[in-house]
Amino acid sequence: MRLLIPSPFTVEAVTVSIRDLPQELAGCRIVQLSDFHYDGERLATPLLEAVIAQVNALKPDLVALTGDYVTTDPAPIFRLIPYLQQLQSRYGTVAVLGNHDNMSRGGRQTILQALRRAGIQALWNQVAYPLGPGLPVVGLADFWSTEFDPTGVMAAIPEAVPRLVLSHNPDSAAELRSYRVDLQLSGHTHGGQIVLPGLGPVPALTQALKQSTWARLPFVNQQCIKVVHHWDWVSGLYQVGDNQLYVNRGLGTYAPGRFRCPPEVTLVRLVGE
Repeated sequence: MRLLIPSPFTVEAVTVSIRDLPQELAGCRIVQLSDFHYDGERLATPLLEAVIAQVNALKPDLVALTGDYVTTDPAPIFRLIPYLQQLQSRYGTVAVLGNHDNMSRGGRQTILQALRRAGIQALWNQVAYPLGPGLPVVGLADFWSTEFDPTGVMAAIPEAVPRLVLSHNPDSAAELRSYRVDLQLSGHTHGGQIVLPGLGPVPALTQALKQSTWARLPFVNQQCIKVVHHWDWVSGLYQVGDNQLYVNRGLGTYAPGRFRCPPEVTLVRLVGE
């Protein structure tokens, strides 16, 4: 298969205020990686190696992986795992799955088991406590799966306790408005991959066109709108009701490639309000 030319990546540093954050977690550093699509075509190994080295140089307290490790066939997870095992952090690595990890029969269990055997806390509608009882990590099933159901997992956490939520698809933030979500980490959008100066990401522009009289023009790509509904949450930090959402641009790249939208390593620093 033809490998896309490795793109330079950026480290996006963001500080997020968390209500009721335990004092001992003030300044906690979380690195997020997303959307690897490590299938021999969409993420070059030299780029992956450079990303792993950069993450370790940041010395995070926790690493969060937000899905799409593969594209369709789950087998490449076994080639990706040795790289993920090189990630270094004080409290380990937590992970959720994306829609591509759940596409093939048996793919979900294959990937969950591979991650867990590698020492990564892979969550599917589960809660983990790598940072202690004062900041649980909620890992949700993929939004497009039939098992996306935050009710039970959220009910397991007292309302007064802040929580970090991992959910691959940012559209899930709309469904999570009625729950306390101090910070949701998502991916899925790839940042739109192509960002036009003065206009923004092409998929967001496509969505705007679809809602206008331009919708009948042949260049309005309907497929972009199927990928995610909220292209207004394409990349970066957003306020969604009382909740906060961060969307990572991912590492993998689909053809025709990226323009003004490099792969991303996110460094989140938590502070109390």
